[in-house]
Amino acid sequence: MNGARKYACVLGWPISHSRSPLIHNYWIKQYGLDAEYRREEVAPDKFVDFIGRLREQGYIGANVTVPHKQAALELSKPDDRAQAVGAANTLWYDNALVLRSTNTDVEGFLANLDAATPGWDRGLASAVVIGAGGGARAVIYALLAREVERVYLINRTHARSEELRQRFGPRVYPARWEETTGLLGGAGILVNATTLGMVGQPPLEINLRCPASLVVADLVYDPLETPLLKIARDRGLRTADGLGMLLRQAVRGFELWFGVRPQVTKELRELVKADLLKT
Repeated sequence: MNGARKYACVLGWPISHSRSPLIHNYWIKQYGLDAEYRREEVAPDKFVDFIGRLREQGYIGANVTVPHKQAALELSKPDDRAQAVGAANTLWYDNALVLRSTNTDVEGFLANLDAATPGWDRGLASAVVIGAGGGARAVIYALLAREVERVYLINRTHARSEELRQRFGPRVYPARWEETTGLLGGAGILVNATTLGMVGQPPLEINLRCPASLVVADLVYDPLETPLLKIARDRGLRTADGLGMLLRQAVRGFELWFGVRPQVTKELRELVKADLLKT
């Protein structure tokens, strides 16, 4: 790689679906930087070696996606947020060339909700989160940071929910799937943090018998309108889609690598949206 040009990448397995290069290379062009952002498909058994040679391969940092977020945490020096969440999605080298990590899914989730559904957290007493993976961890951390009193966590494996209660504390309440409808009656927000509804996956089948004030957020961004979001919008509920979170979680990584804080604009959203609609 050219020594003058700066390189960053996204690491995952698989990775061909990632729209991160589209986002970051748009910003690189916008700010006239001598840089390039790439995809790197790295198998789980090759990840430790790849991270060990990240700088040697010319990279100043990286994003990390499924299934590497926990391994990335262990192979770097995480900040307090990544440590608390238990997963890292952004890597960079500090001035001492120490590989550091954070979790920008947290700020991406919150910034997206603030933009799409202003005031969503005002007086919010309870939330319902579906899923217990890396995305759910970031969501729970974010909700607790906004002082949500109770986060009801629903997952097909109840033991995973119990693990997250141990990690995040007594404001997290593991619940059974059959309790979902009842819990939604008193909740201020419902978040899908699973892959249900994603292209190639079955939909999240849920009875949205809920107050008109319920906010529905989905971390899935392909398709743009998941079955869950369609049902919510048809019922007049306020929603926040996964594309907004994807765009906003990318901001801090770009700033850490290239020293410029980019803006999430309508033009960028339309660019990524058009690319998603091609598939």
